[in-house]
Amino acid sequence: MPAIDPVFAVALRGATALLLLRAALHKVRDADGFRSALAGYALLPVRLEAMAAHVLPALEFTAALLLVGPKTARSGAALAAALLGAYTLAIAVNLVRGRRDLDCGCGGPAGGLRIGGGLLARNALLLAATALCAAPLQPRVPAWLDAFSILGGIAALSALHAASEHLMATAPGRAALRARS
Repeated sequence: MPAIDPVFAVALRGATALLLLRAALHKVRDADGFRSALAGYALLPVRLEAMAAHVLPALEFTAALLLVGPKTARSGAALAAALLGAYTLAIAVNLVRGRRDLDCGCGGPAGGLRIGGGLLARNALLLAATALCAAPLQPRVPAWLDAFSILGGIAALSALHAASEHLMATAPGRAALRARS
């Protein structure tokens, strides 16, 4: 994998860490809702659902923390990729089963995001981003002005993710409105 600019890497790691932190907090705040969403996937034995509902947010939080540290970023990216890969596989299995009316369990600004092809595409992009989080860095010393680029990059990537989730969550309502006109 080619080396990437350290400013881009830090912004991407920061945005990915924020995404994972937000996802973990959502799962912890609505533990019963997350456990219900997890059960809806029908992939785990019932006796493991409660444990998974506690372990997954802890792993997301751990991945977020690891991504922030320059020396632990690769471990954080690997853990984030493993989580995203597992979530993507769970979505794909249920889509193949014909089960499209499942809450993804990921929270989001609109809430109640249903699984579908858009979620698979989003997760594919997030998996690519986690791969970039583990890429080697170009040898360059960041300047103090790079802090503005990093913060702007984190804000822009976070806003892009929130907007994509909102669009996916509101797509059924928009389709219903179009069908009426």
